[in-house]
Amino acid sequence: MKTWDAIVVGGGIIGVSLALALRRRGLHVLVVERGEPGRESSHAAAGMLADCLGETPAPLHPFATASARMYPEFVAELRDESGIDPDLREQGTLLLGAPGEVENAAAERLTSAQLTQCEPFLAADNLAAARLHERSVDPRALMAAAIKAAKHRGVDFASGAEVTGVIRANSHIEGVTTSKTTYHAATVVNCAGAWAGQISPHHFPTRPVKGQMLSVVGQSVLKHVVRSPEVYLVPRSDGRILIGATVEDAGFNKRTDSETIHRLHQAALRLLPRLAEARILEDWAGLRPGTPDDLPILGATSTPGYFVATGHYRNGILLAPVTAEAMTQVITGTPAYDLSAFSPQRFAETRRLA
Repeated sequence: MKTWDAIVVGGGIIGVSLALALRRRGLHVLVVERGEPGRESSHAAAGMLADCLGETPAPLHPFATASARMYPEFVAELRDESGIDPDLREQGTLLLGAPGEVENAAAERLTSAQLTQCEPFLAADNLAAARLHERSVDPRALMAAAIKAAKHRGVDFASGAEVTGVIRANSHIEGVTTSKTTYHAATVVNCAGAWAGQISPHHFPTRPVKGQMLSVVGQSVLKHVVRSPEVYLVPRSDGRILIGATVEDAGFNKRTDSETIHRLHQAALRLLPRLAEARILEDWAGLRPGTPDDLPILGATSTPGYFVATGHYRNGILLAPVTAEAMTQVITGTPAYDLSAFSPQRFAETRRLA
């Protein structure tokens, strides 16, 4: 019977980054994914590394800032090990809104002339503007690089089987059960995203938050990420521009709606009229893993050997490197990050008080 040191449940960017970090520490790791690794919320994400104050909940900001600082090295390591370029872009973000809505301690206010100089094709005459020194990345390329790097390092993958529960003996973890078979390890980490709460015995309060978006391709008319009250635009180095995104409580429904996609497209055209010359490449929807307080769930559970790293909501791509480092430290007994704000125990305490 084959065994591993650790089983990571979930093959998104959080799970694969953690598996890679654990493998670098010498652990033999298995990633178990219900579908195809990298094809859920990580595949659907826009890739904005929005770590600036005001873009993330206050308790999350130090963690997000630490992760953003790790990104250049994180991407360089993945690129070197996989040969795949995750398209980390340094041009920054333009934040647009009504006067008074774009205030941010980390933002550089722009005059109308400065905005035009940054992005001459934007139609934003009536909007205040600021520039944030944020990066962006292509999540699909990042995911492909992480999976290839993990396999190169010797991480095992099992796909197409849904984990239904963890195996316990004398209150200790012995592995996981799936819809097809069982896998054995003394450490299990639940990185199952929106599905994390469906795995017994701990029912974490994650919920799917649907986001619809589309991409267009044509003339390269945008350098910066642009965020406005109606829509955001995320350019890629290959000429694509992503347009998004909705925030919907729609259960596990991943279908796109033609009216919603049309509304997003029209909002993008009002902001960047030159996109009328671009063709729609695709549209899609993803399911972000939300939590009641919009903070991730990170740390050890009350079951020895069972850990959780989920609930990253809209920040999964951004938080991947710091989550991998922090959770590896927790699992190997050398914690250096304060994860108390993200403890899974906070929900148990809320239930007792209720």
